[in-house]
Amino acid sequence: MSMYTLLRNSPRPTQEQIEDNFSGNLCRCTGYRPILQGMSSFAKGGCRMGDRCCRVNVSDSSPGAIKGSDDAGSSDVLNGVADGHLKYDPTQEPIFPPELKTKSHLYETSLRFSSERVTWHRPVTLDELFDLKNNFPTAKIVVGNTEVGIETKLKNMEYPILVAATHIPSLHQVETSTKGITFGSSVSLATVDDVLRKAIADMPEYKTRSFRAFVEMLQWFAGHQIRNVASIGGNITTASPISDLNPLLVAAGATLTVGSKHSAPRDIVMDGDFFKGYRRTAIQATDVLISVTIPYTLKNEYFRGFKQAHRKEDDISIVNAGMRVRFLEGTDVVEDLVLVYGGMAATTVLASNTRAGLRQQEWNDQLFEKACVLLASDLPLDPGSPGGMVEYRRALTTSFFFKFFVDVREKLHGCKENTQNDTGDVTQDVTQGLSEGVQLYQAVAPEQDPDDAVGRPLVHTSALQQTTGEAIYVDDLPKVEGELYAALVMSTRAHAKLVSVDPSEALRMRGIIDYVSLKDIPGSTTWGMIVPDEEEIFASEKVIFEGQVIACIVGESQQAARRAAKKVKVEYEELTPVITIKEAIEANSFFGPEVTLETGDLEEGFGGSDHVIGGELHIGPQEHFYLETQVAAARPTNEDGGIEVISNTQFPSGTQHKVAAALNIPANRVVSRVKRLGGGFGGKEGKTNMVALPVAVAAAKLNRPVRCMLERDEDMVLTGGRHAYLAKYKVGFTKTGLIKALEVNLFSNAGCTIDLSHQVMGRSLYSSDNAYNIPNIKVTGHVCKTNTASATAFRGFGTPQAMLVTETWMDAVADVVGRSAVEVREINLYREGEMTYYGMEVKDANVRSMWDQCISQSDYVVRRNHVDDYNSKHRWKKRGLALIPTQYGMSFSAPINHLNQACALVTAYMDGSVLLAHCGVEMGQGLHTKMKQVASRALGVPVENIYTQDVCTDKIHFTSATAASTGSDLNGGAVKNACEILSKRLQPYRDANPKGTLKDWVTAAYFDRIHLSAAGFYRGEELEVDPATGKGRYYSYFTTGVACSEVEIDCLTGDHQILRTDIVMDVGKSLNPTLDIGQIEGAFMQGYGLFCLEQHKTTPSGSILTRGPGTYKIPSFKNIPIKFNVSLLKESCNPKAIYSSKGIGEPPLFLASSVFFAVKDAIKSAREDAGESRWFRLDSPATPERIRMACQDQFTKQFAPAEEGTFKPWYVEL
Repeated sequence: MSMYTLLRNSPRPTQEQIEDNFSGNLCRCTGYRPILQGMSSFAKGGCRMGDRCCRVNVSDSSPGAIKGSDDAGSSDVLNGVADGHLKYDPTQEPIFPPELKTKSHLYETSLRFSSERVTWHRPVTLDELFDLKNNFPTAKIVVGNTEVGIETKLKNMEYPILVAATHIPSLHQVETSTKGITFGSSVSLATVDDVLRKAIADMPEYKTRSFRAFVEMLQWFAGHQIRNVASIGGNITTASPISDLNPLLVAAGATLTVGSKHSAPRDIVMDGDFFKGYRRTAIQATDVLISVTIPYTLKNEYFRGFKQAHRKEDDISIVNAGMRVRFLEGTDVVEDLVLVYGGMAATTVLASNTRAGLRQQEWNDQLFEKACVLLASDLPLDPGSPGGMVEYRRALTTSFFFKFFVDVREKLHGCKENTQNDTGDVTQDVTQGLSEGVQLYQAVAPEQDPDDAVGRPLVHTSALQQTTGEAIYVDDLPKVEGELYAALVMSTRAHAKLVSVDPSEALRMRGIIDYVSLKDIPGSTTWGMIVPDEEEIFASEKVIFEGQVIACIVGESQQAARRAAKKVKVEYEELTPVITIKEAIEANSFFGPEVTLETGDLEEGFGGSDHVIGGELHIGPQEHFYLETQVAAARPTNEDGGIEVISNTQFPSGTQHKVAAALNIPANRVVSRVKRLGGGFGGKEGKTNMVALPVAVAAAKLNRPVRCMLERDEDMVLTGGRHAYLAKYKVGFTKTGLIKALEVNLFSNAGCTIDLSHQVMGRSLYSSDNAYNIPNIKVTGHVCKTNTASATAFRGFGTPQAMLVTETWMDAVADVVGRSAVEVREINLYREGEMTYYGMEVKDANVRSMWDQCISQSDYVVRRNHVDDYNSKHRWKKRGLALIPTQYGMSFSAPINHLNQACALVTAYMDGSVLLAHCGVEMGQGLHTKMKQVASRALGVPVENIYTQDVCTDKIHFTSATAASTGSDLNGGAVKNACEILSKRLQPYRDANPKGTLKDWVTAAYFDRIHLSAAGFYRGEELEVDPATGKGRYYSYFTTGVACSEVEIDCLTGDHQILRTDIVMDVGKSLNPTLDIGQIEGAFMQGYGLFCLEQHKTTPSGSILTRGPGTYKIPSFKNIPIKFNVSLLKESCNPKAIYSSKGIGEPPLFLASSVFFAVKDAIKSAREDAGESRWFRLDSPATPERIRMACQDQFTKQFAPAEEGTFKPWYVEL
């Protein structure tokens, strides 16, 4: 939709317009690169390769190639190709439907709508608006509804009177005068941006210095969708203390014109007294903001704006600022200095002491030093202040001023400082650029049968439906007759006894049908993933985490049920919660005893080491943030107590059996159906039951269909995510960096129940070597019990945490011995045929060959020199480079070997079409596409003849969870088996009619009464581990890869940008290289979020602060590497899996740690310049705060952290 909007407004946009246009859009699956590449076909210039485009220079004889015209801007999308699609013609876009214009007179008519909860007014004149505000002083005036809409939906705020100021012409006017530009208060931010950009182009530079700051700030202000509707007046009157525009408006001395029914319009200057308190301004309750005037800057004035957010693009500020200085004419003596900050108090703050103290001062180093002292007094923050990050925020205030000071000094004197020890790079932004990339894979052999789809880069089966919005997800299913909606009543305490639960007020509300709780469950009231009865469907006597389901309200509509659920009164008796790993260790709160895996002789290993070092590392949790939240619909069959449950689970049979147990009916009465998932990543392996079970109980009780889909904040509070880890390590090594001994203690935050935490920790214990041979090792795992949502499966399943610990101490080893990290890693890499510490042979891993290939393809040696040279010439911008391997064990590991099985059902019809069913759930990874490719080879038919409907337990008897990157391995084996059985039955008919088609053979077989359905089965190889020692064949095989990443950081703010990433991955003989590359890129960006961006914050009492996209930031379009290259290893094979392929879903995720260690490499250079040690602790994720504070300079040292335990922190790390 964003791209369509852009094309309607600009039929041939630039590549930069396309990339900017996607700001505000999020995707969790693709890694963004393919979206941008696909959309670039609409851009001016088309292919980024220009004259080198493969479609321009390809020879006519190249197999499978499509040759473009000599115009480098040609593309399939714009010009049409031989696939039957029409050429794109923007003149043929549909016009606005004329029939919708028949009511156009209402556009100029006042409107009023009322419900029992709210009255909405839409005046069309300013006098009407004055009347409404006079009659309803507390009424909220809305334009884009971007603030009030969030407050009412997510913060449960109620506004009985809303007034839409969208149709008053005078509030949309823009006027240019001799003083500045005046914007009507309802003018959108997008229009403000356009007007200011035009003014910058048309007016003298000095007059528009403040305008440039506004334009620069607006590019990071929300996304295009928000800026198109949000108004400048709304931004002011909302009075947010972290507003991006208010500091600029105050610094510019903007003038507001306000009016009311009983007073003439008057002007209010936005100054240090404008903001009266939290969300309060000098505008009176009955006043209406009419317009905003932004004045021009004078010749002797300079202006800048600054913003620091967790994520650069579309994120709220941590700290922002507007700065203006005016000099006495012809001098560098300050006449006035206005420094205004957001994010440093409950209001936007003007640094008044600094302003007074620096007047009449020369703009020199003495002024700067004095300013730092004065700013510290103007902008105090107590430890534990709302928002946390106290030292970082305070350091940003002086860091911003340093940037402003240097920028103004350069403009005053007309030059830049160029030496490394000076300030030539202070004002530079972190390098940005348009994305580009190359994907390399091995094409199929020319002699391969055209009907054999294996290895071909086929388009995802659902691609067209998903891009057009036609793909059906659970909540898209049409409402059936009598269907109701359930809303969950969730705990607001992390640990408490339930004293009483009173639904009476909720039940009196209109549209509410029933209240469903523990007493309504006819069967088992508990369930569990591994431990059978550890989770309650509805809480009985106490709650053990915030968000726990207490009951559900069933209503006629989704809105009614949700409103009523919030009216259920719950009385609690508070109990002391355990929230963090540290608290669990202190309270001795664990699930079961510690588990240890060891080999060799630690004492001997440490004794034979030249160096022994130790350290700690904390790795934060991660939210799945699948775009489709948990959802389920239950439909009673009204016969024999049966029920159909349609959900988005990764484990349909698991849901089937748990619903059967809860309803006290046999499993054969429950049909569990899954069409597709909008992302899963492990989060829907078991957590879907937290929605499916209450919904099924409600449907059974009322004998009516019931559905429930969680809101994003509900999902994030209820379902848990990746385990947080704390690691304590000790490593011994030689003077060359060869590892001799390792001892690691791993502590995971499991949350309130075990779920899969023991299995996750097991993976960690068996992944603590990553790709390195460690002769003497002891790894011990501790699973902590806390009062947080139970952590669960997440892509990587404990492996990324363990591997990050490994690479952290490996990085430290390199610093100690004084060798490059690449050299130290390389000498410790496994060789083919060596044994892991758990007794498994390293076979067909190819790590060393990929290591060499990645070094070559990434130009590592040359770029290492360039990075070092760059760092020697820059003090405040630094670059880093890192090369990281991964060796990921594949299959459900040995203790749960029974899951390594799958079944399939293949049916041939007389028209030559084939219906394929199997155990695997399609969740965006392309599993159905790959299975069709497997079937095409096994049956010898074109892939177009094959169709998969869904996964349903009335066709497939037991589905192992689609997890552990085993989807293709297990289901591919089952599909192949079923197809081979069917093919064998059809072989006599092929032999009799070799020129026939599948239609001919199936028809002939039918008349011979040959069974045309075949059930296939596959069981993975036996994995055996000695229960006493933990050693043996823990995995089936390894999927491996190597990544090289380069970054640039801003040492003053902590911002960073990935300049380039090169990945070499071994996927065996790929079933579908484009899908595999998509998995690699998507996993990499999700891993980037884990290691460098996504920070989970919880209060000390256990309440989650990051419960939606406004506060929890996943990677966006601007976070991808500017250059992103992916290569699949050639001539690889894997005898352990279907057609020599390898599983790929999880292994690439850890390669994103190459960005983490590149960031760390850059920080080391900054620390060396500051005289600090290269060896330091950097916890994950490497947020801007951690990057900035690790750089260590005069600004960070100005604000010493308060002693732990002397204050209550705003948030804690799990």
